[in-house]
Amino acid sequence: MTATMHVRAQPGMSPAGGASLSVRPGAALAAIGVGALAVVALWWQDTFVLHGLADWLTNAGRITGLLAGYAVVVLLALMSRAPVLERGVGTDRLARWHAMGGRYTVSLAVAHTLLIIWGYAVSAHTNVVHQTATLVLSYPDVLMATVSVLMLVGIGAASARAARRRLRYETWHFIHLYTYLAIALAFSHQFSTGADFRNNAQARWLWSALYVFVAVVLLWYRFLTPVRAAVRHRMRVVEVRPESRDTVSVYVTGRHLDALRAEAGQFFRWRFLTHSLWWAANPYSLSAAPRPGLLRITVKIIGGHSAALRALTPGTRVLAEGPYGSFTAGRRRGPKVLLLAGGVGITPLRALFETLPATPGDLTLVYRANTPSDLVLRDELDGIASERGARVHYLIGPPGHGRNDHLSATRLKRLIPDLVGHEVYLCGPEGMMAAAQAGLREAGVPRRHIHQESFTF
Repeated sequence: MTATMHVRAQPGMSPAGGASLSVRPGAALAAIGVGALAVVALWWQDTFVLHGLADWLTNAGRITGLLAGYAVVVLLALMSRAPVLERGVGTDRLARWHAMGGRYTVSLAVAHTLLIIWGYAVSAHTNVVHQTATLVLSYPDVLMATVSVLMLVGIGAASARAARRRLRYETWHFIHLYTYLAIALAFSHQFSTGADFRNNAQARWLWSALYVFVAVVLLWYRFLTPVRAAVRHRMRVVEVRPESRDTVSVYVTGRHLDALRAEAGQFFRWRFLTHSLWWAANPYSLSAAPRPGLLRITVKIIGGHSAALRALTPGTRVLAEGPYGSFTAGRRRGPKVLLLAGGVGITPLRALFETLPATPGDLTLVYRANTPSDLVLRDELDGIASERGARVHYLIGPPGHGRNDHLSATRLKRLIPDLVGHEVYLCGPEGMMAAAQAGLREAGVPRRHIHQESFTF
């Protein structure tokens, strides 16, 4: 399963717990906002007086075009995997900002296109169809920019919730790679026809520097850093072990793995170097605490990539990016902890169940599944509970409604009478997460004491 983090890293701490430079979410948003204001100021500095409908439409098109050009750079920066953002803002918050920003970007790009066509049509006293043809065929680089907008619309449509549910992760990821091409196609258009850049060399240099800076950050953290780590750690598959009819564990070994400083609860983006898997890097959480020279992931078979993991052979080379995420012991504030899992969401919680410091009776695991066969790693969980003096509860059956749901406030408090005093780590499918959140909040657990990891993309 893929994991999207729904927690944020503690400011000033690295994912592995060491002190490191990071940016708080508020500071990151402020920086993005200041950049947007600077973009509007770029338009304002050479806009004096607007006369008539054509001017208003055209200048609205200029503003939306500038903001769209700025927004795509912000989107790339959010997903650059730069540690200063991953550690301070958190992987999930970045992903949510990226998704929301993508909707704004597509809307701005479409608005820019329509407003410019309309404004030019009014100015030329012609219809929008004729004006569209004139712009596309006569103005420099407008055809490429038009293709870019269409690509962004298509990528946005593929990211809509309804469409995403029908796509495999690998397909969705591949479609998103076209974002780079769309940005490249639109870049020259901004200088060749953008009124704010044609006669402003300083603005062109600053705008180009912004794009180049983000491109370098992307190249470094998404491409060069994983290659450097691969050379150093030389990871390879050492064992593939079936856990159930549709779940498999993959054991990975390598050199100097302790230097990764991985923690229970974190995830890597894994790229297995086989003929069918080398091109995709999928996020999978560690399902056991890291051991000297050994990492383990446990994956539910739901798509082409995860299905192919069953056929991996010992010795297969592995590239792993990470560790990422702050779904770790560092989020804990109190002595009592509830680990609440659904389905294969047990994987990071199983690692935490093994390693979270706790005295006997202070650690509880609740594992929700529709059928007994959906329970994964049950023997290991029972063994850990026995060894640590922890409690484990299995809630099996179809979802209920309201107070009859397994994760309602009433049932949770029946299992854990002092639930309000617990720190809660929550991981599982969307529906289960929503029900658990509602139950926990109704039971009185403060929002700040609920830390989530969601298995979605």
